[in-house]
Amino acid sequence: MRIFDAHFHIIDFDFSIIENQGYLPPSYVVEDYQRETADLNVLGGAIVSGSFQGFDQAYLVKALKQMGPTFCGVTQLPFTVTDEEILHLNKNGVKALRFNIKRGGSEDLSKLDYFARRVYDLVGWHSELYIDAKELPEITSTIEKLPAISIDHLGLSEEGLPHLLKLVDKGVHVKATGFGRVELDVKDALKSIYETNPDALMFGTDLPSTRAKRPFEYGDIELIQQLFDEQAIGKILYTNAFKWYFK
Repeated sequence: MRIFDAHFHIIDFDFSIIENQGYLPPSYVVEDYQRETADLNVLGGAIVSGSFQGFDQAYLVKALKQMGPTFCGVTQLPFTVTDEEILHLNKNGVKALRFNIKRGGSEDLSKLDYFARRVYDLVGWHSELYIDAKELPEITSTIEKLPAISIDHLGLSEEGLPHLLKLVDKGVHVKATGFGRVELDVKDALKSIYETNPDALMFGTDLPSTRAKRPFEYGDIELIQQLFDEQAIGKILYTNAFKWYFK
């Protein structure tokens, strides 16, 4: 069973860590992640910048060098960033831009249309949204026209699932992550998303599960194995995300 971990964080206090909404995360360096996933057959993955990391890129470049070429980065940038900086990050393994609507610390949604197109046209990056899917109707018309978008943590809420599924039907990808932080029926959400678009779901551990009510556990992978056949398991745990990040 191969795994591409489409969503995890590295938290290195050698670099800038910003308190976010009164929260400071625990230290979680590359060695911690490697130790915790040693038995999971993780062959690649995406290191995702958190709200508490703001626009710092140095930690991410260092972590990507440590993790190796099958891992990539998802970063946060101000829309004023230069093309040179985007090209530099792309050369160092960054593959996506993140908008953290839930927690802040990133560029805001008013810049989504311009910024998502800019990074896609320049270096082929997709954009990732950490947003409660119940807020999607306000930006659905924008998202539908964008070249490549994914949404974190199953869209977070039961109320948002119908809005999420409409976008999945239009080609938006969804992270099958953070089962311990969502307010929805995980089984129902996974099945509904897969049935709508088999290429959409991308598993991730969400380690170290900052601020989640329950951290990642191996049972999250077992749940996927129980719900789906072998072909679907391969797509959700590895192929969908690998193609999304390394297209």
